Amino acid sequence: MDYQDINAETIDRWVDEGWEWGVPISHEEYSRAANGQWDVKLTPTKNVPHIWLGELSGRKVLGLACGGGQQIPIFAALGAECTVFDYSKKQLDSERAVSLREGYNVRIIRGDMTKPLPFEDGEFDLIFHPVSNCYVREVKPIWRECFRVLRPGGVLLSGVDHYINYIVDDGEKEIIYSLPFDPTENELYRQLLMEQDAGMQFSHTLEEQINGQLEAGFILKSLYEDINGEGRLHDMNIPTFLAMLSQKPAP
Repeated sequence: MDYQDINAETIDRWVDEGWEWGVPISHEEYSRAANGQWDVKLTPTKNVPHIWLGELSGRKVLGLACGGGQQIPIFAALGAECTVFDYSKKQLDSERAVSLREGYNVRIIRGDMTKPLPFEDGEFDLIFHPVSNCYVREVKPIWRECFRVLRPGGVLLSGVDHYINYIVDDGEKEIIYSLPFDPTENELYRQLLMEQDAGMQFSHTLEEQINGQLEAGFILKSLYEDINGEGRLHDMNIPTFLAMLSQKPAP
């Protein structure tokens, strides 16, 4: 089975088990967003600065690997024209359920972001891409596709992981794993992930995550770090995630 199919099945199972990132927002949360009270996350604990998103009314927004009914409904409540692209059927089911409950339109597409995106050049004003490329082996092609489907002046908001979580033991006390953490090349890593029901995950360097965007043509405008949300590294306030605001240059 392709590793992306393993990940889709794993996330579907997590959603059934009540996974934090698979619980859609409530009607009350949607209503508050429609009245201007809202927050969204790219990484585990910190809210995205509202200034990063700007005025959303009338803008075309792509939620890339962003299913689950958490962020896209808020963008729709704020007047955005939304598309959500995800490989998990259950995450997309949640998007559909919220849109039907609240009565807004959303374009829902199931697809694999490791392949060329099924969108036109310059189709979107904004891409919202929460932490998810830890589930793909190569991230630079994703940045290139994001650049392609954004209009000139469009914005990419991305949440990515550092590699720190992939080098420590379960108790996050010792460094025991070497990099890169790639279960398609290392059978030990593959077995470890399978035993933990963690899907197929991959470490990425900051060169891949940051310079990969710059190589694609983006201008990095702002960033912030975040922590895990639980565990020893969290308790020690050691950053393990990065959120970035990047822009496709205007002519």
